[in-house]
Amino acid sequence: MKKFYDRKSPVTGEDHRTMLEPRYGGMPTFMRTPLATTLENLDIAFVGVPYDGGVTNRPGARHGPREMRSQSSLMREFHHVTRINPYELARVADVGDVRFSKPFDHEAVSKDIENFFRKIHEAGVLPISAGGDHSITYPIFKGIVTDQPIGMVHIDAHTDTWGEIWGSKFHHGAPFRLAVEDGLLDPKRTIQIGIRGGQNFLDGIDFSLSNGMRVVFIEEFAELGVKNIIEEARKVVGDGPTYISFDVDGLDPVYAPGTGTPEIGGLTTLEAQLLLQGLGGLNLVGGDVVEVAPPFDNTGNTSLVGVTIMFEILCLLAAQFSDANRS
Repeated sequence: MKKFYDRKSPVTGEDHRTMLEPRYGGMPTFMRTPLATTLENLDIAFVGVPYDGGVTNRPGARHGPREMRSQSSLMREFHHVTRINPYELARVADVGDVRFSKPFDHEAVSKDIENFFRKIHEAGVLPISAGGDHSITYPIFKGIVTDQPIGMVHIDAHTDTWGEIWGSKFHHGAPFRLAVEDGLLDPKRTIQIGIRGGQNFLDGIDFSLSNGMRVVFIEEFAELGVKNIIEEARKVVGDGPTYISFDVDGLDPVYAPGTGTPEIGGLTTLEAQLLLQGLGGLNLVGGDVVEVAPPFDNTGNTSLVGVTIMFEILCLLAAQFSDANRS
């Protein structure tokens, strides 16, 4: 039976199964899925958001989507634990990158991102995005949140709830403060995991705590362990619509050195995978992996880590689909 992700050669006319092709061949798309030319008949869309104009430290995350696409050829069909084949449960494709009308204008970039994701949302498609810096998540929320504020599982070294910095409130340390203030994110249904690192000012952490976010500092994560944090996350977000936002600096930089604001003492890659695997059954509306900055890791490992996390999120979203619930 022909699979949704099979392709036909325009030259020979032969059908071929992209997942079984040599990993070094073919045009790079996320997970070797088709490059979609329409949102019709899609359930899940991979999106690249190559923007890092919101960073406060090292740039480079604009190169994340391209390198993550390349490394994603190492992904396979089945999840080894859940045995989910997301490509059989859902119709998945790469819809390309957000295009920016004015790349040097942050507010124009934010509007481009918002409009792009609104079209995805209006088509009934769930997005999984590759950043880009974390400032992209705020306009993503503006595009996909319409009826009620959403909850969030947020893995990061930083709360990203700071206020204005250097005369701008649009930066990668502020997306979730802005989202709460706009009524897009329900702080009482938000858990932030892996928070750590010295601070020059505490208004970000104070904002999270005073607004009811569940902040799990890395010391508490180490003390309670992955299983207890999974239970805590599930309790916090409940059964309402929930988004997963994963900043690779939530990981210890020995696993992901290619990022803009590394902080030692973070999660291991295994802990991150186990954490995500424990979120099955949540009411998920999308996810992203951000702050992969390939110029700071010439091994490609940070990009590989990023797309492996994307695969974990893909499996969670795909499990929400089946032939029975499609019209």
